[in-house]
Amino acid sequence: MSAAPGGRPAFPGLPGELVLEEAAGARRCGDGGDGGGGGSVPGTLLCTNRRVAFLPAQAPGSRASLRSEDDVALPCIRELVAASSLAKPKVLTAASTLKFIPEELAVFCRDFRLLRFHFHEDGLAPQAFRVANAIAQAREAAAWLGDTGEGRGGWPGPPETRPEGEEEEDGGEEDEGWAATPLFETLRDWEKELKRLGAKGWRVSAVNERFDMAPSLPRYLWVPSGLLDHDLKRTFAHFQERRVPRLCWHHPGGGHLLRGAGFHPASEPGGEDVRCLEALLLGGRGPCVVADATELPSLADIQLAHLKLRALCLPGAAAEEKWLSALEGTRWLEHVRTCLRKAVEVASLLAGTRCSVLLQEPSDRDLNCLLASLVPLLGDPQSRTLPGFQSLVQREWVAAGHPFPRRMGLLRRRGPRDEAPVFLLFLDCVWQLVRQFPAAFGFTEAFLLALHDSSFAPYSSTFLFSCQRQRGRPQWPPSQSYTPVGGWRERGGGAARGLPPVWAWGLRYSRQHRARFRNPAGGGTHALGPPDTADPPSPDTPDAAWAGTVFVLSKGTLSPQPLPWRSGRPPPRGSRGAPSPGRPWERGGHGAPPGLLVPCAAGPAVRLWRRCYLRGLPEAQRGRLAASPAALAEELMLLQDRLRTWGVTGPPTEAADTPLPPSR
Repeated sequence: MSAAPGGRPAFPGLPGELVLEEAAGARRCGDGGDGGGGGSVPGTLLCTNRRVAFLPAQAPGSRASLRSEDDVALPCIRELVAASSLAKPKVLTAASTLKFIPEELAVFCRDFRLLRFHFHEDGLAPQAFRVANAIAQAREAAAWLGDTGEGRGGWPGPPETRPEGEEEEDGGEEDEGWAATPLFETLRDWEKELKRLGAKGWRVSAVNERFDMAPSLPRYLWVPSGLLDHDLKRTFAHFQERRVPRLCWHHPGGGHLLRGAGFHPASEPGGEDVRCLEALLLGGRGPCVVADATELPSLADIQLAHLKLRALCLPGAAAEEKWLSALEGTRWLEHVRTCLRKAVEVASLLAGTRCSVLLQEPSDRDLNCLLASLVPLLGDPQSRTLPGFQSLVQREWVAAGHPFPRRMGLLRRRGPRDEAPVFLLFLDCVWQLVRQFPAAFGFTEAFLLALHDSSFAPYSSTFLFSCQRQRGRPQWPPSQSYTPVGGWRERGGGAARGLPPVWAWGLRYSRQHRARFRNPAGGGTHALGPPDTADPPSPDTPDAAWAGTVFVLSKGTLSPQPLPWRSGRPPPRGSRGAPSPGRPWERGGHGAPPGLLVPCAAGPAVRLWRRCYLRGLPEAQRGRLAASPAALAEELMLLQDRLRTWGVTGPPTEAADTPLPPSR
């Protein structure tokens, strides 16, 4: 919209976005958000049919269309509370009746943000009343329909043109960051990545190019070179949701990481099917180790822990002396430790043994995504760079078919049992790695926080759909197309294009904010070791003695187990020629393989992600990340106070990252 009533800064609305109500003169209270500072900022509070937006009065001349610090998408609002000095706070819903003029409006977000707006000036009473009711009504009417196959439910993409001056300033950087991330929608992307990994004996198969074999799998799969597509088709029916095992990472030492769904209980493979299944699992490389996923937290456990954590991180949720025990009682950090330990076990096995490790869960769409991403982060320096990490998420989460809308709880027609923020648990695990190995990663906490918040925003194709098949459907008028530099442009016709991915960071974040995403001192891309040029094991090697048998990796130990279609065959005795449990380099007295990160998953080593979870507690965020000269001065004063205290009392006994209780 071009007009700016009341002299407020122009609001760069999205296509189809309508301003329902606005309150000029409102003040946003400092809440420890991205700025990290306190005080209040005057501006205009707007409610549209897409989001709640705040325009600071001193906004710069050029402003991105999606300002993450001050905007919140309607599906991201968890609770809306109106407060007044003359009445009790009231939770607003579409059916509620507001009987007082609100002096304060608190917006509790699903991404742990807490936005507070005050209406103190004279003449704001009618506006405050109307904007509060408008937000409650619009939030109820908002729908997230990306997962239903019925389109985007009216959710728009970025505008066709940028605000004046924005393209020249940010276009180059946005193009560089977005274009460096393969979306794994083309055959070339898969072939290029397979070549980079150096996985000899594997090829890219287009057997699922039309999604007729497995609708939730990507178009292209990495499968053994000796397995023809005609034979590969025999294997789909023997796995749940037809999600067959396929390669997701190759270690230069010769180990292969595969992922797949559980075996279909009703399948009865014949002789030819058994041959194809074993060729798919073993890949001509020797034993296959199945990583037992039952020791990982269930989806219900993850959802319950996240709900408890979110409730605990609200002001006044627990007494100061009981806050830390309540934090451990959420079990969120316990789930983080469990996932890290499992990833270390798998990465250690791949680093010291020439075998195939199969990540297997019933659906292959949740915890498999988490492990298939954590293991390469531990063993592949390229995945620790910013483009490499984005590529990893795009391949093992987006293209692999993680149901983002259902797991994030943003589908109204789905029940609560579908919710489980597995992706947020993964981001927490990555944050633990970045905190323990800051020089090994080319991205920062600010980048992880932006990715965390973007998962709740329906403005990109990355988190809007549940699989590549849905993401590839026409979702935009054929008269518009998207380019990384110019944004949305008019074009003559042709097939419809989808929304841009989340990796087009310039659409949501300024150049100054994006500069904080990169860690200039980390993220080396040196190789793990020499390429794997050895030939596959010959039939007389010990590995061949274990053909037709798998080993289950559970709690750090390996136990032989026959394949399900060979249940009548007893498991082999002893473990001669089988991979040994534990860390191979510790048994041999050698150091860890170069490039392999082995994080500490013990209790004291796993910390709370304060920058993300405690954003609703201003006192816990002071000095965490200075975004202005005033905030930098505040941070320096806090550091000087701590140094003076340290000089008087000696080093503190409490860890620096211990979360501050809400009452401090």
